[in-house]
Amino acid sequence: MANKKISALTSLGGTPANDDIIPITDISDTSGSAQGTTKKVTVANLLAGASAPVTSVNSLTGVVSIDAGNLADFNFDGNAILGFDATLNDQTGTAYTLVAADAGKIITCNNGSAVTVTVPSGLGAGFTCSVIQKGAGQVTFTASSTTINNRQSHTKIAGQHGVASLIATAADVFVLAGDTAS
Repeated sequence: MANKKISALTSLGGTPANDDIIPITDISDTSGSAQGTTKKVTVANLLAGASAPVTSVNSLTGVVSIDAGNLADFNFDGNAILGFDATLNDQTGTAYTLVAADAGKIITCNNGSAVTVTVPSGLGAGFTCSVIQKGAGQVTFTASSTTINNRQSHTKIAGQHGVASLIATAADVFVLAGDTAS
């Protein structure tokens, strides 16, 4: 085969096989050129070196799809997570029961009368959410086949604009923390 520019090569007609070879320029090896040395890597080696699971490679566009929902260690190596906004779940009634979909959300309770937030079983270890008492009605947390622990045995948010967090430290065992009252 005559030498060709990579951009002049024909496109692969389908998905690359694990043993297919891809040219790569190793910029740390400048023995052959000041710009680096061209070497080969297999598709399998390239995918094994990916920091997140690669779910697909479009052979026509070269776009790599990464399944960020399945990161192995969720380690951001000390880097900030930018552009993160929590989802608000606005509640205006006097009673609300948490659901699994509330994980990671901020529940706002906006009522002039007392509000009861029920913490049911089955939310799972690691479940966490924050609750804000937006209205004048005091928010009280009630366990339903669960245990709610608080350092001072508090079960309520202290007052309007107070914030409390619920964290499941084990299945059906929660810690209530924040601006709480008895």
